Parts: sequence; structure tokens; C-alpha cells
Amino acid sequence: MKKRTSLLRLIVLYFKINLASAMEYRGSFFLQAFGTAVSNATFVFFWWVAFRQRGGTIGGYGFNEVMFIWAVCSSAFGFANIFFGNLQQITRIIVSGELDTYLLQPKNVLVSLLCARTNLSAWGDLIYGFVLLALTRKADFTAWCVFVAAIIIGGFLIVAIAVTAHTFTFYLGDASLVGGLALEFVINFCIYPEGIYRGFVRALMYTAIPAAFIVHVPLRLAANFNPAWFVLLLAAAVLYCCFAWHFFFRGLKKYESGNLMITRL
Repeated sequence: MKKRTSLLRLIVLYFKINLASAMEYRGSFFLQAFGTAVSNATFVFFWWVAFRQRGGTIGGYGFNEVMFIWAVCSSAFGFANIFFGNLQQITRIIVSGELDTYLLQPKNVLVSLLCARTNLSAWGDLIYGFVLLALTRKADFTAWCVFVAAIIIGGFLIVAIAVTAHTFTFYLGDASLVGGLALEFVINFCIYPEGIYRGFVRALMYTAIPAAFIVHVPLRLAANFNPAWFVLLLAAAVLYCCFAWHFFFRGLKKYESGNLMITRL
């Protein structure tokens, strides 16, 4: 328990430092966040047109349901990239030898590596989800509670996916393509109604590809909260994160120093 508390404090400390750094360039910060939010908003128009043309439901989801999974996916992605801004840079850091810097630090290597930077545009993703939910769910208390929980759980699942994919760098060499494709692959499964997937693909969403646990299970909980499904959601998140954690440190044993002399102040 003490170790977990220490890790949480380290994450919060990195967040404060990164936020303070971002605030030094407020113009850039707000411009990137606003640009991302506007870019995401174009997809709302796409779905609005689609539902006007088809009417009723698509894949068993109505317009509000699709907006919910979009809101969760966007905010969870934003949360992950705000707190763990290096999640898409892991391969580059390993290949370039910059990982040596984190190995020399007294704190946990993986947490320091992930939290060393933040992604300014990710604030737009985070805020976009809240605005979208406010427009479609308004005062639905259950939906809001599930939404906030889903952001955190989904964010950690996204980080776990990225860490797992990029860890293949220790075994295969440059795995940047694998890391990028893995994240895009999962996000694509998150932003479409669950009903359009069948058979083996749908089974993958509840096993190897945890897209269902990022958005579809939270949607089910928002519509009709079931404690058993919520426990399953938490258990799945813990399982994926633990796997990513152990897989990374197992791969780290194969790492050879890049002999790159860098000092982080």
C-alpha cells in the first residue's frame, strides 16, 4: 500500500511540474487544446448526419449512446496523454538510448518514463468529452458518475495498451509502428457501436483488445448500473495494467545502454 501511495504521489508531482511548464506558454496551451476540441467536434456532425439519414439506431446504439462512447473515449485518451505524455514515445526513448536517464533516477523507471512530459493538445480531448456529455446527458447523475470513473479506468487501459505494444522494442528492435497501430486499432474499436461487431471480433474486444472495457461496458453501466459489471470493469483494468507492468520490466532486462549522456534537471 505504501509503495502504491508513493507511485501516486510521483504521478501527481510530475503532473504539477508539467502543468506549471505548460502554463509558461499559455497561448500555445490554449490554442492546441482548442484546436483538438474543434477537430473532434467535426465527428459529432458526421454522426448527426448519419442518424438523420438512417434514423433509429446504428448497431443497436442511438445518437446519445454513440455520443457517450465518443465522450468517454476522447476524455480517457486525453487523461492518459495529460498524465502520461510519453506513452506514445516509449520506443523512440528506448531506441535513442534516452532510457538511460530514467534508469539512473531513484524513482520507478516506468512511471518516470511515462510521466516525464505532458501532451498539451490532450486537454482538448479531455474537455471535449465533458462538453459532449453535458450536451447529451445533461443532469443524468448516474451517467456522470460512470463517465468520470470510465475516464480514469479507460485512461489506464490506454496506457497499458501503449506500454505493452512499445515494450516489444526490447525484443524486436524498433516497434514504433506496432505501438502506433495498437493504439489506433483500439481507438477505432471504441468509437463505433458494439453491435456492428460479430463473433470472433467481438470476443477480441473483451479479451486481447480491451475496447469494450474502455467504452462499451461503461455505456451499459450508465444505462443500468450493475455492481457486478463494475467489479468486472475494475478487475479487467487491473489485469491489463499488471500485465503491461510486468511485461515492461521483463523486457527491460534485455535493454542495453545507449551510452547517451543526458542530464535531466
